[in-house]
Amino acid sequence: MILCLSVQVKQIMEEAVTKKFVHEDSSHIIGLCSTIEACLSHLLKRRAAGFLRSDKIAALFTKIGKVNATAGEVLKRVLYRHNLKGRAPQPLSAQAIKHIWVRTALFEKVLDKIVQYIVDNSSKYYERESLMHDTVFGPILACLLVGPCALEYTKLKTSDHFWTDPKGTSHILLVPTMAVIISCIIRKRQSSVSMSEDKFAASAREYVESLHQNSRTHLLYGKNNVLVQPKKEMEVLRGYLSLHQSGDNLTLKWTPNQLINGTLGDCDLEKSIYWDYALTVPLRQVVCIHCHQRSDCGGTLVLVNQDGIQRPPLHFPPGGHLLAFLSCLETGLLPRGQLEPPLWSQRGKGKVFPKLRKRTSTQTARLVDQEGEDQTAADYVFRIVYPGRHHDSSESPLKMLCQNMKRQIVSRAFYGWLAYCRHLSTVRTHLSALVNHNIVPPDKPCEASGGLSKDLWSKYQKDCKNYKELELLRLVYYGGVQHDIRKEVWPFLLGHYKFGMDEPEVGEQHTPGGGGGDTPGHSTVVPPTAGGVIVPDERPLVEFDSPDSGLPSSRNYSVTSGHSQILSSIDDGQSTEEDGGAGEEARTQTHSVTEAKEQQDSISEERLCSQLDKLVTNGNGGTEGMPSLSSYTIELLDTVALNLHRIDKDVQRCDRNYGYFTTANLEKLRNIMCSYVWDHLEMGYVQGMCDLLAPLMVILDDECLAYSCFSQLMKRMSQNFPNGGAMDTHFTNMRSLIQILDSELFELMHQNGDYTHFYFCYRWFLLDFKRELLYQDVFSVWEVIWVAPHISSQHFVLFLALALVEVYREIIRDNTMDFTDIIKFFNEMAERHDVQHILQIARELVHKVQSLIENK
Repeated sequence: MILCLSVQVKQIMEEAVTKKFVHEDSSHIIGLCSTIEACLSHLLKRRAAGFLRSDKIAALFTKIGKVNATAGEVLKRVLYRHNLKGRAPQPLSAQAIKHIWVRTALFEKVLDKIVQYIVDNSSKYYERESLMHDTVFGPILACLLVGPCALEYTKLKTSDHFWTDPKGTSHILLVPTMAVIISCIIRKRQSSVSMSEDKFAASAREYVESLHQNSRTHLLYGKNNVLVQPKKEMEVLRGYLSLHQSGDNLTLKWTPNQLINGTLGDCDLEKSIYWDYALTVPLRQVVCIHCHQRSDCGGTLVLVNQDGIQRPPLHFPPGGHLLAFLSCLETGLLPRGQLEPPLWSQRGKGKVFPKLRKRTSTQTARLVDQEGEDQTAADYVFRIVYPGRHHDSSESPLKMLCQNMKRQIVSRAFYGWLAYCRHLSTVRTHLSALVNHNIVPPDKPCEASGGLSKDLWSKYQKDCKNYKELELLRLVYYGGVQHDIRKEVWPFLLGHYKFGMDEPEVGEQHTPGGGGGDTPGHSTVVPPTAGGVIVPDERPLVEFDSPDSGLPSSRNYSVTSGHSQILSSIDDGQSTEEDGGAGEEARTQTHSVTEAKEQQDSISEERLCSQLDKLVTNGNGGTEGMPSLSSYTIELLDTVALNLHRIDKDVQRCDRNYGYFTTANLEKLRNIMCSYVWDHLEMGYVQGMCDLLAPLMVILDDECLAYSCFSQLMKRMSQNFPNGGAMDTHFTNMRSLIQILDSELFELMHQNGDYTHFYFCYRWFLLDFKRELLYQDVFSVWEVIWVAPHISSQHFVLFLALALVEVYREIIRDNTMDFTDIIKFFNEMAERHDVQHILQIARELVHKVQSLIENK
C-alpha cells in the first residue's frame, strides 16, 4: 500500500509541476483518496470504526474530530455540505461523495496533520499489526502527504484537466519523486517569510522542476549518482545529470543529491551552499568532449568550452551510462549538429564507440577487438560541429578562443586601471585631511638625517633671525634632537617659547612673573561661585565623613589635609612670583597650616575655609576684587579632594624604577599635577596624566617650565581622554588607513575575530606610546610627533601606530592572531621595539599617502 501511495503521489506531483495546479476532478485525486482510505482502514479497531457503521473513515474522522481541533474543522465542513444536500452550488460527483472525508481534508491542506496525529496515537485506534501502527511505514505515510497538501487545487473546467502521463523513452530515468515533494514543502514552509525569500524559493523550486519532463523542455537523458568534484579541496559529490532540449538548444544540468533528496537536515535548502556547485552548461558553448574509459569505473567525461575552460569532470557509474549519454546527445544535436567522429551503429548492440585505428611501422592498420580484449585504446575526443554554418568549423573554435583571450586581457587591464582610479579617489576623499599636501623632502636644502645638533643650535641662538623655523623643525622630524640640548629645545617645540626669540626675551619669559598672563605658571586660580559670595558666618558646615560626599574614606584620607597640601603648592607658586612682605606673610601662613596638619589629622571645614580666606587675602595684598575661598561649595571641595586622592595614588607608582624619580622629584611631580588640576578642575585628573608629565620633568627638571610645557602638551592630549572625542576619530582614521595602505592585513584582521575596531591601540594614542617604549625612545618619538604637524601630518600618531603593526605584520599573519592574541603580544613587546626603524616606516607611510594625493 505504501508503494501504491508513493506512485499516486508521484503522479499528482507531476501534474502539479506541468500545469502549476491540480484539478479537483482529476483521476489522480480519486486514486490518491482511495489509496489513503485503504491505508487508514487497515486493521482499524472495531470500536474506532463503529459497530453499526459501514463507513469506517467517517467513524474514524468523527471520533478524532472530538479531540483534535484540525480534524474538528474538517468534520464541521463535511457536515455543513451534507446538510446542504442538493442545494449546493456545485454538486459533487458520486466518486467525490464516496471519498468526501479524505478529499475535504486534502483540499483544506490539513490531511498530513490529521494523519500524523493518527500515527502518533495509533495505539488507540489500530491493531498492533496495522500499517498505521508500524513505526516505519506510519511516519512515511504521513510524510508522503506533505507534498499533495501543499498544492493548489481548482474547480475550473479546462480542456486538459484530465491528466495523461508524458511520453518517455526507455533510457529516461526520471527525477526522484522526493525532489518535487521537497520543492512543494519549501513553498509551504516559506509562506510566511519576506518577499525576497519567496522569490528565492520560487527560483529554487523552478530549478528543481526544470529537471523533470514538462511541457516546456524535453528530457533526453537522466542519470543519478554521477560524481563531480566542484573544487580541488572538496570531496567528490554525487548528483543527478540530465540533458534537456528546448527547441534547437541543448542544456546539460548536474544537481547535487543533497538538493534532490533533501538530505540537508535543518539548514535552509534555498540558501544552501550546494546551489553554488550545481552545473548548467549550454551545449552551444561546448566545442570538445573528452571521454576516458577505465575498467574499474564507468567512464569520465570532460566538457571544454569555446574559451578553452574545462568544466569539472563527470564520473559515470559502471554499466554503459557514458555511451548512453553520448547516444542521447548525438540524437539531440541532429539535424543541425553532430559529433565528430560520430558513434558507430552495430547490429544487435546499437550505438558503440568508433573503432580506433593504430598505425604500425609498416603503415598498416589493425582494428581494435570488438569484445574489448585489447584495452590499449580507451580515450576519445569528440567535437561538436554544426555543418550548416558558413565558416570553417575547424578554425572557428581557435579563432573564438583568441578573441576571448584578447577581450579578457583588455578587460583586465581596463578594470585594473579603473580600480586604481577608484583607489586614488578613495584616498583623496578619506585620507586627504590626514596629511599635509606639501611634501617636505629630507634632503633639501640639506640632509636632515643628522637631526638638530648642539653646534647648529648654538648658531641659531647667536643669530636666530637667519634661521627659518621650518628648517629647524625639518631637522627634528627626520633626525631628532641631540640629547644635550633637549632641555633648551623642548620649550620651543611645545610652544612655551616662540622661534625667533633672542636670549634676553627667553630669559625674561623664563623669569618668574616676567611672562605676565601669557605664560602659564603656578598661579592661584579662584573660579567665581555660582551663587555669589557667601558670608562666612552664613556658610554651611560640612561633615567630611558624610556618605553623600562620594569620597573613598573621608576620615582616613583627610580632605582637609588634601586642601592643606594644595595650599602649600599654591603658596609655593606665589612665593616664586611675588616678593616683599606679601610673599613672606604667605610663607608664614603656609608654615602655620603645615604645623596644624601635623598636630591633628583632620580639621573642620570652618577652619579650612578661614585659612584659605586668610591665605588669599595676604597673598594678594588685600581683599579687593578677590572672592572669598570660604564661598566654595561642598561639591567643589569634594571634587578637589577626590582629584587629590587620585593624584596621590598615581604619583606614588609613576615610573618608580626610573632613577630620576626620588622622593623630592615625586613631590615636584605632585605639585605640578595639583596645580594643573586646580586650573582645569572642570576636567579634573584622569589616570595617565602623570605618564605624560614624567618625561617632561626628566628633561626640563624645572617645576615652572615643566608646568607650562605640560599645559601646552595637554591642549592636544586632553582630547584623547574620556571627556574628549578624539579617540573615536583615531580609531576610524586608523581603520581607513590600513584598509587602503594594507588591505591584505585588514582582511586578515577582519577574518580572525574582526578586531578592525583597533581598540588595542587605545593606550598608544592615550599616552603617545609612552608605556610602549624606553625613556630614551620616548624622547625621540615625542619630538617627531610635536613637529610633524608642521612638516607632514597633524595625525602622525596614526602612521606611527600603523608602522608598529606593519613591523610585526608577518608574525600577526603567520600566527593568525585574534584580538586577545594581539593585545598580549604587544604587552609582551613593550620597551623592546626598534624605534628608529618604526619612525622610518611611519615617515614612509606618510609620504606614500602624500604621493597618492599629489598624483592626479
